[in-house]
Amino acid sequence: MRVLSKSRFKLGLECPNKLYYTRKEIYANQKLEDPFLEALAHGGFQVEEMARMQFPGGHLIDKDKENYQQLWQRTKELLKQDNIIIYEAAFLCNGLFIRTDILRKKGDKVELIEVKSKSFDPDEDNTFIGKRGGIVKSWKPYLFDIAFQKYVMQLCFPEWEISSWIMMADKTKTASIDGLNQLFRITKKAGNRTGIKKLVTSKEELGDSVLSRTNISGIIHDIIHNKYPHDPNRTFEETIHWMKELYEKDIYANAPTSYAACKGCEFRATKEDEDTKGLRSGFKECFEKQLKWTNIEFNKPKTYEIWNFNKGGKLWAQGYYFMDELNMDLIGYEESAYRLTASERQWIQIEKEVRGDKDIFVDKEGLQKEINSFRYPLHFIDFETSSVALPFNKGRKPYEQVGFQFSHHKYDKDGRIEHATEYINNKAGYFPNFEFTRALKIALENDQGTIFRYSNHENSILNAIFVQLLESDEPDKDDLMDFIQSITHSKKDSAIKWKGERDMVDLCQLVKDFYYNPLTKGSNSIKAVLPAVLGSSEYLQNKYGRKLQDINITSKNFPGEHIWLHIENGEVINPYKMLPHLFEEWTAEEIENNISEIEDIANGGAALTAYGKLQYTDMTDKERKELSGALLKYCELDTLAMVMIYEHFVEDLVG
Repeated sequence: MRVLSKSRFKLGLECPNKLYYTRKEIYANQKLEDPFLEALAHGGFQVEEMARMQFPGGHLIDKDKENYQQLWQRTKELLKQDNIIIYEAAFLCNGLFIRTDILRKKGDKVELIEVKSKSFDPDEDNTFIGKRGGIVKSWKPYLFDIAFQKYVMQLCFPEWEISSWIMMADKTKTASIDGLNQLFRITKKAGNRTGIKKLVTSKEELGDSVLSRTNISGIIHDIIHNKYPHDPNRTFEETIHWMKELYEKDIYANAPTSYAACKGCEFRATKEDEDTKGLRSGFKECFEKQLKWTNIEFNKPKTYEIWNFNKGGKLWAQGYYFMDELNMDLIGYEESAYRLTASERQWIQIEKEVRGDKDIFVDKEGLQKEINSFRYPLHFIDFETSSVALPFNKGRKPYEQVGFQFSHHKYDKDGRIEHATEYINNKAGYFPNFEFTRALKIALENDQGTIFRYSNHENSILNAIFVQLLESDEPDKDDLMDFIQSITHSKKDSAIKWKGERDMVDLCQLVKDFYYNPLTKGSNSIKAVLPAVLGSSEYLQNKYGRKLQDINITSKNFPGEHIWLHIENGEVINPYKMLPHLFEEWTAEEIENNISEIEDIANGGAALTAYGKLQYTDMTDKERKELSGALLKYCELDTLAMVMIYEHFVEDLVG
């Protein structure tokens, strides 16, 4: 039975063509393998389980998950009661199907309560509706989702008076108990849809709730009655029935390609997907059907591949699909006397892609000027952090930043590279931010050397810790706040303004301002820049193709015989793919009994998940040590990657 569910409705709002490709195993789906999305989903399920406990005594409908009719029948039986609470109530009508997170019925008055892991401040205006009167873009998918639910419920029960609510993490509230997050354990062994095993039986055990709900009935009414149309050519109801027919009859929508939707399409197939897994690309099929593209067009550089290209959507709508169709006027080219402007960098990328030019661009003079301003020894730091809806510690708010780990490489003037310090909190139930800051202060306060970060994350985290210290009673808070101010700058919206004398240098910004490597394909992520740099630098290949003990580099987590750079078939293997797997030396029985259920830590999403698992108080010392070791190796590579990029600048480009 093919029904238009609320998840498919949301997918259709993104792009109706996706309704044809979803749930078909023959098509690749990149979202299924995205560790950040997986971590976010787990957090959402934790919030959902906690929200249910705010409405005790409810009936959970969690049987025959794919049997829509049985789920609907079970719901109808329960709804015969005048007063009832149902979790995951199912509604089926004319090929439309929904599950509600929480439903509370008192006679004909029904509360539809949607639970989201997003956060909000109930005292703020314009959370959902912007100052100009339209729905805030980031909230639109969620509000249309709720509108779809209400529409289907009203079809099933026209006599009901339905109010619409959204329940989320409240940024003004704090946890009143330690270990709140861990009372909702993420595990593959939970045996339910959410993958959450509850270690609590009553809401009283949770202390004061960090969730709040707000009435959005007016907004939902306005969506259903077309005040905020998604499609200017269809009403809300017409859109629903059009999508229902598409999915029910398995029809390809033939909707026009879109710059934004196509750029982020999950139904792309990588070369490995096609060659090894035998998967097809829905993305590719769309362009074959819509624009009659052949291999010639697919092999041409596209406008959606241009870095930070804000004009892309407008130009796409005008029929500019390929880089070779663009000129300086179309992209709004502007020059700067010092540092690349965004449009200069875009034009460099366009020219190199169109010409097949693989040579690196570098503004030697500008880069040299920056390098000359740096003071030795150089320090390279990277943080691993966590931000969750349900706090780990008493007194913390939803989505407060937690700095649980850092790595620090030091680069001396004589070229010696030392993995100087590192910090990790692997203790369950301990709020690490102040200890983290003390350890960072000790690591960096002994000289006036330049400190490097990659992107703005580290600056943002230290700003957040500054506020936490300001509100704390830590005895050394003033010293720690002074230290933070000395190596950072304040955020734009900060009530206290500062710019430190040792304000960290953003290595990513140096890349953007003075350097372009065609191998990055426009990406400035360190995960893209590192392999590009290694693939372009003979100096780095000669150096890092040897053992650590032979190249004047120390390591706290890798043996002296470790080799960072490997080349296969003439291509550099990304070092992040060479990180050792977890539990390699464990027996099958030990692996079966571990509680973290993590296979590898080679990206930020996995690191965030690992920290959450380290908060389990019943984790064995052996498993805690294994996870901690993997996190330390991953974070060490992050700062060594920064060192490698800097060496490339100095040794290959401006030396």
